[in-house]
Amino acid sequence: MRHPEDYVEAVLACVESVPRGRVTTYGAIADAVGRFGPRRVGNVMAEHGAAVPWWRVVRADGSLPPSHQDEARQTYLEEGTPLRPSGNVDIVEAFVQPRAVDAQRSRPT
Repeated sequence: MRHPEDYVEAVLACVESVPRGRVTTYGAIADAVGRFGPRRVGNVMAEHGAAVPWWRVVRADGSLPPSHQDEARQTYLEEGTPLRPSGNVDIVEAFVQPRAVDAQRSRPT
């Protein structure tokens, strides 16, 4: 799927704004960017997210896709991200709403 370049840059800017030890969700990023939905954010992350702190973007329940959990868990421990006994992120404790990003300018507002 081809994503508009300004949308990709806006999504990545949102991810970069999430501080260490905190997380946000695909849906929260979609809200901050104001275009498309969480699945589209997931697609952008899958294609372009390797250079940003991808482990700070989780599903609404605090989980990551199983293929990323082991690598992310080590980073969560290093960053002090609150975790539940299940190993998922404690979304209530760790969640941060990313700043709104204008997809036309790709800069936080």
